[in-house]
Amino acid sequence: MDLDIELYRREVRVSNDPLVRLSAIDLNPGFPRHTFVFLHGYGGDATQWRYQLRHFSHDCRVIALDQRGHGDSNIPGGRYDMPTIQTDLLAALNLLDAKEPVILVGHSFGGAVAAQFAAEHPERVARLVLIATAGEYKLIPLFRFLLNLPEAVLRFAAPFTRGWLGAPPLAMRRWFHHNLKTWNGWSLFRGLQPPTLVLRGARDRVFGARYFEEVARAIPNAEDVNLGASGHMVMLERRDAVNRALESFVDDRERTWRNRDAEIPGGPRGALRQSRPWLKHYDEGVPETICVPNVPLHHLLRSAVRRYPLRWALIYEGLRMTYRRLNQEANRFANLLIARGIQPGDRVMLLLPNLPQLLIAFYGTLKAGAVAVFTLPTNPPDDLVHEVADSGARLLVALNQFSEVARRALDETRLEHVLFTSMADYLPMHKQVALRFKPELRKSLGLDFTPGAKMSLWNRELYRHSPRNPDVNVASQDLAVIQYTGGTTAAPRGVMLTHANLTANALQARHWMPAAQEGKERFLCVIPFAHAYGLTAALNTGVAVGATLVLKPRFEVEDTLKSIQKYHPTIFPGVPHMYVELSNYPGVRKFGVDTINACISGAAPLPVEVQERFEKLTRGRLVEGYGLTEASPITHANPLNGLRKVGSIGVPVPGTEAKIVSLTDSGKEMPQGQIGELAVRGPQVMRGYWNDEAATRRVLTAEGWLLTGDVAQMDEEGYFTIVARKADLWYPARPGEPAFPRDVEEVLFEVPQVKEAAVVAIAGQPIAFIIATKDRPPAEDLIAFCKRRLPPEVVPKLIVFVEEFPRSFIGKVLRRELARYYQQNYADRN
Repeated sequence: MDLDIELYRREVRVSNDPLVRLSAIDLNPGFPRHTFVFLHGYGGDATQWRYQLRHFSHDCRVIALDQRGHGDSNIPGGRYDMPTIQTDLLAALNLLDAKEPVILVGHSFGGAVAAQFAAEHPERVARLVLIATAGEYKLIPLFRFLLNLPEAVLRFAAPFTRGWLGAPPLAMRRWFHHNLKTWNGWSLFRGLQPPTLVLRGARDRVFGARYFEEVARAIPNAEDVNLGASGHMVMLERRDAVNRALESFVDDRERTWRNRDAEIPGGPRGALRQSRPWLKHYDEGVPETICVPNVPLHHLLRSAVRRYPLRWALIYEGLRMTYRRLNQEANRFANLLIARGIQPGDRVMLLLPNLPQLLIAFYGTLKAGAVAVFTLPTNPPDDLVHEVADSGARLLVALNQFSEVARRALDETRLEHVLFTSMADYLPMHKQVALRFKPELRKSLGLDFTPGAKMSLWNRELYRHSPRNPDVNVASQDLAVIQYTGGTTAAPRGVMLTHANLTANALQARHWMPAAQEGKERFLCVIPFAHAYGLTAALNTGVAVGATLVLKPRFEVEDTLKSIQKYHPTIFPGVPHMYVELSNYPGVRKFGVDTINACISGAAPLPVEVQERFEKLTRGRLVEGYGLTEASPITHANPLNGLRKVGSIGVPVPGTEAKIVSLTDSGKEMPQGQIGELAVRGPQVMRGYWNDEAATRRVLTAEGWLLTGDVAQMDEEGYFTIVARKADLWYPARPGEPAFPRDVEEVLFEVPQVKEAAVVAIAGQPIAFIIATKDRPPAEDLIAFCKRRLPPEVVPKLIVFVEEFPRSFIGKVLRRELARYYQQNYADRN
């Protein structure tokens, strides 16, 4: 996978006088098998190790340093001699907490630095690897002449060397005069203690062949590997060969030709696999743990802009916007917020469907250091006003159609301003012109809306502000989003998700699709970004991959199929009812749905019939996953290509722990196969509930476990199955012996006239709500049928026939609304 290593760059201040800031790329997946430290050569930089960093970061910690004056490190004054460089290296390793013996790898003069360190600190080096390293460094006369030019001349030349040198000429001059031209390693090599591997290329003539060939002979018991057709930049020119050589050298005492492909027991990774049986079912290429970069979430956008500036970031009704322009628009929005007095930590509510404005406002809010508040536009007005008040939002971004609820929020809460936008603001010009001649459509879209006091229009305000990135310091642990829960069994709560939570979950989802190609995928974005699943699985994961996002503000079957036909999406995160509707559409194959390669279904159980039919249509893979808003939201998924179990939510995604605990004692872990409450722990788990510490303490343990409220069980292979919501259970008989709605619902489903059934326990009594066919059976007959099939204590006390169930936007039955309906209409009768 083409991991963007720049996300993992951090600054290490090794000295304050003089100020010396080294830049380090540090990937730590947790439970590392080894720690590699890579040192570049003279005039190089840390990115020259990109292939090794990506290869070994799956199960090892990897660190690549920009040495002083190189790469992103600063250029301090003073000496650049070997003792000074050694002081830098020792301080950097201590500050990075790389104190265990490391595998130290150096290229060219970085090998000299590594060898010197190994000689002075043999206890800190487990193994030493020298790549294209010489015993002494004799530059050709032309280079020596250039490095003797006055410093003023070298400063003038610096801008012209940035594209091909990892250090400016001035820094290279200091390295040469203070270090390179005087260093001689022949006597040093003879005293090296750590096991050493020497790698070189047959065509390396940078410092003369004999200076490379004699190195391995000078080091006691060193392995000498000539990689053949390669010049000086061996780790770039022969990257696979270098990686294989490093693997063989590092594990040579653990592997033989007989067990080359076997797992190596013991160590942190062995213990990890022992405690997480599901790891053996991961698809090839999916890491057991992930490296979570210590960056704010909007750095995923910055990464996409740096790598794919001219790639289409989004497509909306024919409009195409590049990543560069999206970033500029987000910068404008951030500067708009700052101009309006929005401070870091202030809340900005986004009441928008999947439009370009949502992406712009979301990433702009994060760039300004503010907190994005998400709620679904389909929520009742009273809920929306409550959430504005509860979050303390200072500014609201909303569609013109929501002007009435926006006015209510201005009147009833401390909301200060509303920025209105419309569905037409980013339409292509020809569609905007066509709207002028459609008065009814203009009215329905609110295009002739006139803002009142404390209101303004997006198009009139956004472009007054600079497209430059605002200078706001945002940390990974800062709050990024307040996401209101779906509230299927209780009133919605605001979930606090940090930048680190959302970044981790986006990368967990990205790693679950190892075959996804960076900069080449197209995501069909129908699932609302205002829902936690859409925010992570569609928006943030799509941006992390550098994908093109095909935006759909609402799910309409024919319109969605036409978008598939026109834009050929490759990845489609969705919910079961979307896959059902698309599969059942007449003539669905003519829309070219076979471009879709991967789908992860969330938010509701995925029937196996739906899975099989959709996979047959697309020839792609559709798997069921699981999550909850409190976990950003993804915690589990079935492997795309491996073992999938019917009815199972799959296995925990990389870096996630999961267990089943007792329904009555969350500190007691249940054995495999036993039913209990699902608990999860990982970098994606929320900080807590907004303004509700008591509720936070009920679901977050002191050890960081999130009690999900879902009743589940885990089998011997580490696959999990959801049984019910804990809030839906009731205890009709003996304490500790709960009854499940599913037990009653499955019996009711056996009656042909029952289309749907939902059982809700009210005051400890099961009440069955039924959607029946036209020939509705008498309630007494249904109760009699249940009496024949169920224990007396779980037989419904009442049958309530309804035309439709109250549902969330993803189709989940809102059981709390059914309970409310019962209280309003039937409580007095019972």
